[in-house]
Amino acid sequence: MIYHVVVGDMAAQPLLEAVSNEPSMHGEVLALKDILHVGPIKKAPGQSFSQLRTDFWKEVVNDEKQEIEVNDLEKLLEITTQLHNNPDAVVWLWMAPWPADVCAYYWMLNYMSKHLDRFYVLNLAGLPFLNEEGKVYYPKNISEILPKELVKARRLARAVTPAELEVDGEEWLNMTAENAGMRLLEGGKKLYTRDESYYDEKLASFCSHQFQKAQRIVNQVINKMSVPTGDLYLGWRLRKMVQNETLLADGDINKSLRDFSVKLPGGTTTEEVVAEPSENEEA
Repeated sequence: MIYHVVVGDMAAQPLLEAVSNEPSMHGEVLALKDILHVGPIKKAPGQSFSQLRTDFWKEVVNDEKQEIEVNDLEKLLEITTQLHNNPDAVVWLWMAPWPADVCAYYWMLNYMSKHLDRFYVLNLAGLPFLNEEGKVYYPKNISEILPKELVKARRLARAVTPAELEVDGEEWLNMTAENAGMRLLEGGKKLYTRDESYYDEKLASFCSHQFQKAQRIVNQVINKMSVPTGDLYLGWRLRKMVQNETLLADGDINKSLRDFSVKLPGGTTTEEVVAEPSENEEA
């Protein structure tokens, strides 16, 4: 029995197809919902880690109608119970060169330390894959990889070694102690930290002295600057910038990004009639 762990529902989609098509990969796919490279990771006394992360995402999503529950830890503990009860069970972590994936590796490592010989990592950083046209490319996220290419990549699965545990085992504890707002990927498995306002300057660079839809600003940052986070987080930062008066808003910032506009202080109050196509907000 293989428990395939991957970060995000989008990354889980091609992996689910790969697992269903390849008998040697038979098992369950667990998509971690949390994006651990953003937000606080140091819990307060008496607070559970899941509650800490749930409270953070509730603030980011800013939608009372949307139920938010982060229970990745509980799901991981269920898997470790299965490892205790089933000697044939193993865990495969699919890790792309993406900060959320690398953070998931460090987070999982201490929970898997008693089962190192059954904790496998497929590190896809720097590896070439074929796209639908048969051309070689280097994906940054597992969601970009074709299922048939993931089937080929199964051969990369290898157990985490005691030496790796010794080197990497303290990394999550160090990041927790620092509790920075963002953890970003420098290369390989090396992360660096930044304040939660790290992308504020980038967001402001796409603003002008005329009102523009918040969705448009966020989409420009994502598309033109390739930031490794989604519009939920960047939208949250826009709202924070309005609250601290770095930006001015027209409309209700407590609604979706399509329902309010922002501009730099000063200039005209004329709103640009430019809006991005409707898209689902992502973390």
